[in-house]
Amino acid sequence: MKKLFISQPMRDKTDEQIEAERNAAIKSAKDALGETQIEVIDSFFKNAPHDAKPLWFLGKSFELLSTADVVYFCKDWEKYRGCKMEHEAAKQYLEDTGVRILHYND
Repeated sequence: MKKLFISQPMRDKTDEQIEAERNAAIKSAKDALGETQIEVIDSFFKNAPHDAKPLWFLGKSFELLSTADVVYFCKDWEKYRGCKMEHEAAKQYLEDTGVRILHYND
């Protein structure tokens, strides 16, 4: 079973909006891969420390990203610095190891 990491903008979005976008990303990734079973890596930090800074979130994301078989970048990822850094890390460190990189509308 492939492990899916979802990179998505979360700033100024409600939990419901984030969850809906994640569900759409999961469906899109399954369709692109022709897979029915995918293990989703939980990168939505609902219980993050109250005073967590953006770099804390990015560090946790990189740790989880390193375990992915597939990385999916949601709509507008290129407009958010965290997503851009996750994309660069995926391109530099994962793509040549066989990790598949998918983008919204692929």
